[in-house]
Amino acid sequence: MVLTTSLMETFGASISEARDAATANSNGENEIEGFKQRVDEIISKVDKLEQKVHDIENFYSSMNKNQTSTPKGNSAAKDKDKEKHVPSIKKQQQDASRREAAASKRMQDLMRQFGTILRQITQHKWAWPFMQPVDIEGLGLHDYYEVIDKPMDFSTIKNQMEAKDGTGYKHVREICADVRLVFKNAMKYNDERSDVHVMAKTLLSKFEEKWLQLLPKVTEEETRREEEEAEAQLALQVAQEAAQAKMARDLSNELYEVDVILEELREMVVKRFRKMSTEEKRKLGDALTRLSPEDLSKALEIVAQNNPSFQATAEEVDLDMDAQSESTLWRLKFFVKEALEVQGKNSGSMGGNENQNNKRKRELCDAIAKTKKKTKKLT
Repeated sequence: MVLTTSLMETFGASISEARDAATANSNGENEIEGFKQRVDEIISKVDKLEQKVHDIENFYSSMNKNQTSTPKGNSAAKDKDKEKHVPSIKKQQQDASRREAAASKRMQDLMRQFGTILRQITQHKWAWPFMQPVDIEGLGLHDYYEVIDKPMDFSTIKNQMEAKDGTGYKHVREICADVRLVFKNAMKYNDERSDVHVMAKTLLSKFEEKWLQLLPKVTEEETRREEEEAEAQLALQVAQEAAQAKMARDLSNELYEVDVILEELREMVVKRFRKMSTEEKRKLGDALTRLSPEDLSKALEIVAQNNPSFQATAEEVDLDMDAQSESTLWRLKFFVKEALEVQGKNSGSMGGNENQNNKRKRELCDAIAKTKKKTKKLT
């Protein structure tokens, strides 16, 4: 978002000039207040636009850096044409809900098919030890919980399959895992020569045979779901990019409009500059010598902005106050005034935080010394 950043710096310069020059106007307090009010309204709008810029920057910075760059040329027109064929984010979300519902219905069908396998296993003559939770107290199995971490039985599985409150199984593999757990718990706790161990091992083998018959359908559904989710994610990303592209264009147009307003305001204010007196120029020259090195460099950059031949970075600088334009002199006056106020407050507060209002003004003044590139309205 280099273009937008440049815009905001230009706006900062225009706002600072408008606010400060308005103060210099001697045509009446009402007119001055009118200028200030208008500038404050524009600043408020710029603040909101800055937040939008920040949001868009975050979006694009999180995008895959390996994506192919859009060719230059009439890319804006291409983006507009592309947006016409991209479903909205809301529609993408609606489609995702429908896909989820369809996938859930298919999974319910698979679980019903699994229920057939479960009935065949539970109807086996050796299934009776596993139908209900182990009677730990009645059988005196005092070490059962030391051996078995998660008890499981077919009645618990059946209740989970029939649950209507949303706590039931969501995937057929979850049921499969619990069926295996029933038999593996029995085999783990009981000696391999015991009847229960043999019964569990035999039923587990029969279950695995039947499960293998259903497994291809389960794998097919899982693959389908993964592909649908990947496709949906890609479609959502495209929709988000289209929405962000539109927002970026709208934002650029808004910034352009603000820039036009500020430029008009700046021109109005510049016309009202009064001529600075000789005494004021002398005081301004003295004030410049009291600036910190950093602030002095910024002040010289203000001079260089309207005087390309002026070497602001030279080791020795000869600044002729009489040779400067009234616009440059007034901008220097307001910059120096605010810079010295900040220096005074900082030295008196033992290194405390800079007043936020002054900080804001200084940032705007900094922008004066930067780019003056004009922006073009996107179409």
